[in-house]
Amino acid sequence: MLEINADMLDWLSLEWFGYSTLRSFDWVYPAVLYALLAVPLLFLLKGLLRFKSRNKLDMAMFEGKVQWQWTSLLRFVPDILFIGFIMLVLVALARPQRINEQVEQTAEGIDMVLVLDVSGSMELQDIKPSRLEAAKEVAINFIDGRVEDRIGVVVFAGDAYSLAPLTTDYQLLRESIRSIENGMIPHDGTAIGSALAVAINRMRESKAKTKVAILISDGENTAGSLDPMMASRLAYAHQIKLYTIGIGKDGMVPHTVDASGKTLLVETQLDEKSLREIAGTGEGRFFRADSRDALQDIFQAIDRYEKTEVTEKRFRDARDYYQVYLKWALLLLVLWMLFKNTFVTNVLED
Repeated sequence: MLEINADMLDWLSLEWFGYSTLRSFDWVYPAVLYALLAVPLLFLLKGLLRFKSRNKLDMAMFEGKVQWQWTSLLRFVPDILFIGFIMLVLVALARPQRINEQVEQTAEGIDMVLVLDVSGSMELQDIKPSRLEAAKEVAINFIDGRVEDRIGVVVFAGDAYSLAPLTTDYQLLRESIRSIENGMIPHDGTAIGSALAVAINRMRESKAKTKVAILISDGENTAGSLDPMMASRLAYAHQIKLYTIGIGKDGMVPHTVDASGKTLLVETQLDEKSLREIAGTGEGRFFRADSRDALQDIFQAIDRYEKTEVTEKRFRDARDYYQVYLKWALLLLVLWMLFKNTFVTNVLED
């Protein structure tokens, strides 16, 4: 016996006319669907015109009530089938599809190290809530905008330590930055040269096309065994670009609030000259941030300067379903022809 493949009869399922199924399609020619509204109206108009133009014959009949028969409705079956046929053809012409699109992103990432000062002066509150907390928040926002870049974190005060290695695990980086706090390095001071040396050591074996170190500090070099200018020359030798950000305001700035509620002030002075020279030797740029918004703008500028070029490849797999509705249309056409050539058309015509 001939076995019928079940997949060949899938088109007979009424689910093809379900609202959820029709909503799931992408229509190549959606404008055609508006014509569906006109089809029933045209047939209704045709029926009214035919009723008005019908010839009437006066006849004398016995008095009595004519009883309605349900079979009189059968005369509308051919028209309903033909309306269904035309509407299904229009649905097929609108060309329903389901599209499976995959996007593949490739990028030649940048190696980048954030070098963050955590010395005692970063507790100052001229930038709310403090210099350190503002720097942490902006750094996390900066990481969120990177794609395929390896990023590391170095913290320093009197000594310098690598907090996170070069990685694309951005969740790990965010958690590492959130864990930074004042006093995490017992030896206070500002070892800028040592911090840059740790960052350089992280990237010196890197094969990345671009290598960048971003130094955020509010003071002058007061600790460590390596001079910052020597460190910047080492960075240049290893093709590492240096961006330096001087954070905070000069003069008397708020520090803490004492027990009586009085704000204590301390005097600070940024060593802008040294930070400019470091950035210049490292073929980068120096920025001054005296507010949180200014710091945010600086990171956005660096993000534009060192943007990773992302290449997108899109793969589209489109599957057509117009054949299903054409098969239904042909089925209704065959039924219409059968009814049109039988007695049903003339049932109870009067």
